[in-house]
Amino acid sequence: MNTTSLTITGPMRARYDEILTPDALAFVERLQHRFGGQRHALLADRMQLRYDLGNGRDLRFLPETESIRTDLSWRVAGAGPGLHDRRVEITGPCDPKMTINALNSRANVWLADLEDATSPTWNNIIEGQMSLFDAIRGQLEYTSPGVDGAPGKEYRVTADRTPTIVMRPRGWHLVEKHIEHTDRSGRTFAASASLVDFGLYAFHNAHALIAAGRGPYFYLPKLENHREARLWNDVFTFAEAELGLPYGTIRATVLIETFPAAFEMEEILYELRDHCAGLNAGRWDYVFSIIKNYRNRGLRFVLPDRDRILMTLPFMRAYTELLVQTAHKRGAHAIGGMSAFIPDRRSPEVTERALERVAADKRREARDGFDGSWVAHPDLIPVARAEFDAVLGDRPNQLDVLREEVAVTASELLDIRSAGGEITLAGVRANVSITVRYLESWLRGIGAAAIDHLMEDAATAEISRSQLWQWMHHELRCADGTLITPDLVEGMLAEVLAQLPRPDGHKLAEAEEVFRQVTLGEDFPTFLTVPAYARFLVEREDAASAEAQQRAA
Repeated sequence: MNTTSLTITGPMRARYDEILTPDALAFVERLQHRFGGQRHALLADRMQLRYDLGNGRDLRFLPETESIRTDLSWRVAGAGPGLHDRRVEITGPCDPKMTINALNSRANVWLADLEDATSPTWNNIIEGQMSLFDAIRGQLEYTSPGVDGAPGKEYRVTADRTPTIVMRPRGWHLVEKHIEHTDRSGRTFAASASLVDFGLYAFHNAHALIAAGRGPYFYLPKLENHREARLWNDVFTFAEAELGLPYGTIRATVLIETFPAAFEMEEILYELRDHCAGLNAGRWDYVFSIIKNYRNRGLRFVLPDRDRILMTLPFMRAYTELLVQTAHKRGAHAIGGMSAFIPDRRSPEVTERALERVAADKRREARDGFDGSWVAHPDLIPVARAEFDAVLGDRPNQLDVLREEVAVTASELLDIRSAGGEITLAGVRANVSITVRYLESWLRGIGAAAIDHLMEDAATAEISRSQLWQWMHHELRCADGTLITPDLVEGMLAEVLAQLPRPDGHKLAEAEEVFRQVTLGEDFPTFLTVPAYARFLVEREDAASAEAQQRAA
């Protein structure tokens, strides 16, 4: 299927033509023509910043934008209809089963995730759009596959009031290799995944969402600076004009989940002020971003075992307190992050421990001034709600909590050494196990995986593999004196792989290959998912057709 400059190279399956309509693709094409060049320029700026940081530069609050920070007169647009009370938000991918479970969850908001919790197979991306399309129109149903001749379980939306949907498109750095774009000079590129995800969702659903009393709302991931926020604001303004929406209808919540963005929170809000509803503390990607950007800068930026990187550490407290103060100062919601602990209905002890830890995490956020927070499992919603109810009562938020006593400096954000640096052999082994097991799940098309009673997604796996790379390249030792070397990690990898089951369809060999590339290689890939996507997840229509014909024969 082609437009003037877009070519669909992935296979067209059942109902894909309802999402990839000529009019929807023409809209995506206009977005790509208008904004693709700016996106490339901003990604080049990211590369330059990484180079500068690696050569000794430290991040700082920008002197050239001080006037924006000191001007107390401006505010953001704030919450749109259905977004005023966000005390509990559930996150998850957009397959039909997870969509129905999220809509039945009694959360206030559902983060419908096409990014870190979704493995970006062609099926997952387009069928995720189909799930959202059907859910917004009240026509989504799903029956799971039966086992041993038994009928599958039926899933339907039964809640009298469903959560407000906030969709998270993929970040500016990602591409959709199943849709190619040819620019005006005749060069052909993979389309921007951000523009594909946003464009298809907004085109099909904006008017239906407004008619239902809500609106087209988005979570914006992986922003690194205010210029990237400005590009999103330009996209929103253009889309509103194209789709016949009043200016300011679209609302965005920005994830502050990269280290550079923490130094430009107010500038990001300013650029998006007519379309912005809030900021979110994306804690796990934030930790990964610190390691990635400062991985070669010595012991000052080495973190301890992953399970010791707590939100109560001084540099993490500085980050979250600055976020609450900045958001509320400008009339934006401050939304807390994800606690990775999840319950296990087969293990009361694990469940009790998870509930205790999640309760403590949400209690701290509520008392710090956050207006709501994330959970990854429906069973955690009552726990999170109880902690925010205790602080909010009948109020929808606590925007009036301005935290004027907070005065965070750049040096406090940069004080990574305050975390301590103890690394244990068990911590090294855990990182090896988590990385390869998550990769195996991701390569099978599952982007959010329960591993050792934690919900792992791309962000948490990134921490594990980047820590291994940093520890090896600095030739660090564990607390017991063991030197962390490629040979040590290779040995642990072999032990983990030997212990894992090998059901039909497993992807352990492929996961091992990606693990070696992103963890044991001399170079550091900026995201583990980028080479894995290009190598293993890209389909071609001719290959898919041949496979279908072979099965039919």
